[in-house]
Amino acid sequence: MAEVKLAATPRTDFGKGAARRIRRENRVPAVVYGHGADPKHLALDGHALWMALKTPNVLIRLDIEGGKSELVLPKAVQRDPLKGFLIHVDLLAVKKGEKVTVDVPVLTEGELAPGGNLLEHMLDALPIEAEATHIPESFTVSIEGLEAGHTIRAEDIELPRGSTLAVDGSTALLQVVAAQAEEVPEEEEEEGAAEAAAPAEGAEAEQPAEGGEG
Repeated sequence: MAEVKLAATPRTDFGKGAARRIRRENRVPAVVYGHGADPKHLALDGHALWMALKTPNVLIRLDIEGGKSELVLPKAVQRDPLKGFLIHVDLLAVKKGEKVTVDVPVLTEGELAPGGNLLEHMLDALPIEAEATHIPESFTVSIEGLEAGHTIRAEDIELPRGSTLAVDGSTALLQVVAAQAEEVPEEEEEEGAAEAAAPAEGAEAEQPAEGGEG
């Protein structure tokens, strides 16, 4: 995985007011933690960070103003729930050769066997333990021709060298389920029953015969 370089500026002001001022400058408040060191409070360029975060588990080389560079992985990203812009990011300091636990997205390719069956995603990402500098961007699984009842499990995924599963191998990732027969709405059932009970159009109701005078 290639490194993405970002410039970082140390922060000395904290709190909501300071964070809002940073965001008005199109920068994002960030905290770097890990390796038992005190957290580093930084500000990063908002657009550059947004572009970097398009890659899952992106490896970032921070060039910290007035300090040493730092190799980090994004661990928690906060976004505005309505507009989607970045509010804050937590970054984990890592070293080359160090192993970390990450969730790697699981993608699919191909088409299921004909029949209208459905593909259920039990997990959208696979937890693995991998070297910080060799984290795969994603896993692609072929679902070509799979029929109902087929399950793809964690142990079915081919991992890169040096990586191991961080979940039980029998954990289901994807499952093909049979298409359900379309149920008739209850209102339609009632209408059908009413039509069946109604006399045919033009039919006259039978009248009881009148008895003769005795």
